[in-house]
Amino acid sequence: MLLAASALHADYSTQSGHGYSASLGELRERFASFGQEHVFRFWDVLGSAGRARLAAQAAALDLGALAAADRATRELAAPGARCLEPAPIQRLPEHGGDAKLAAAARECGEEMLAAGRVAALVVAGGQGTRLGFEGPKGAFPLGPLTDRTLFEQQAQKIQGLRHRYGRPMPWYIMTSAATDTQTRALFHSHAFFGLPEGDVYFFQQGMIPAFDFEGRLILDQPDHIFESPNGHGGSLTGLVASGALDDMERRGVSSIYYYQVDNPLGRIGDPVYLGFHAAAGADMSCKVIAKLDPLEKMGVVARIDGRIGVVEYTELDDEHRYARGSDGELVYWAGNIAIHVIEAAFARRAAANADRILPYHASAKKIPTIDDNGHPVAPSEPNGRKLERFVFDALTGARWVTVLETRRDEEYSPIKNASGADSPQTARRDLMAVYRRWLSDAGVEGLDVTAPIEVNHAVFDGPDDLRARRIRRVAEAGDAIRIAPGVAE
Repeated sequence: MLLAASALHADYSTQSGHGYSASLGELRERFASFGQEHVFRFWDVLGSAGRARLAAQAAALDLGALAAADRATRELAAPGARCLEPAPIQRLPEHGGDAKLAAAARECGEEMLAAGRVAALVVAGGQGTRLGFEGPKGAFPLGPLTDRTLFEQQAQKIQGLRHRYGRPMPWYIMTSAATDTQTRALFHSHAFFGLPEGDVYFFQQGMIPAFDFEGRLILDQPDHIFESPNGHGGSLTGLVASGALDDMERRGVSSIYYYQVDNPLGRIGDPVYLGFHAAAGADMSCKVIAKLDPLEKMGVVARIDGRIGVVEYTELDDEHRYARGSDGELVYWAGNIAIHVIEAAFARRAAANADRILPYHASAKKIPTIDDNGHPVAPSEPNGRKLERFVFDALTGARWVTVLETRRDEEYSPIKNASGADSPQTARRDLMAVYRRWLSDAGVEGLDVTAPIEVNHAVFDGPDDLRARRIRRVAEAGDAIRIAPGVAE
């Protein structure tokens, strides 16, 4: 049976908990006291259905908490608000790391996987709009030869882990109001990509209103206040609110392998990473790569007021952005790639203390709105501030944190743009380069290195799988390794 959660309300909303079922006059008076009386400016021309819709939405908002969240974003962005220092990081062996420690970590991580203590969590609330794609980003076709979607590729990786370790790996998929229906339909139409339906759990992230630059709520329709998803940090509050975390605990899951849907190179269930996390007794861990340059749009790992965390690139001042050590390397070189291991018990604590350790961040955006006549307006410039929680902020609330360096060419090639850098073209290129390295490392012969190639991750998810099956030539892998038609094997 498919496990599913109903749509969540915004973090700062409730159906009845604030006692806003009072009269319309009291509701409007409350909005006026917060300088938000404009929300009702079309009330007299709304029909009964429109009035009911607006009143229900307005009654559910906790304006005091919203105002506090908006103020906090301004304080967070203030110059000199935080003291930054470099963080300790487990480096790659080629950068001075200890290969023996990595081998021991792998063994520990494999024990966790074999015990069924690990679940996968993907945040997949985004749409493919920037890619020119209508639908959830996870439905984007990326397979170099088969057009397999991002979701199908990730399902293959989870299938491979299930086969390799002989235990289920439940998959928790965070959607949004914009992607939930289509995502569920995609999974049903593809028979859950071969995974047991009962091991796939959908839940929605919350929604939160946005503010204009004067701190006023924005109407996108005469009878509706604009709301947007509450950010990937909403995954932790969403796990609790939806019952997903309870489901994990019933299954004996202790560690959550978190990742974002748009990075096809990211490993799922990396035993080395899991092992370092477990050996440190960490509440939460973070994978990083070396930034290409100071201006690369990646948050950096640092000690923030004495605690390990991530500073978003939009909030990093130039003094720290360009700082270099005596070796010429960036002091704050460790770019966050949004792959975390989070203890289930810590996720519950973080959600319970979300206002303290998962503060909202604001960014200027072009937000759909209406004019004084109630007609829709698509702004050409940013006209307001969207609020989001960032999951990496939970790091500062963890008692112990592990930060592990990985290789960019092995684990990071996100799909952000329709063309150019971080696009489907670069992701396919980098994915095929990974496949060719696997074959080379395993000593597989018979591949034209210029040929487009695709590997079924359920069968081969690295060179070790190729060695274990004694694959010596590409043809011996059957359709688990596909190359472009007409290329000799």
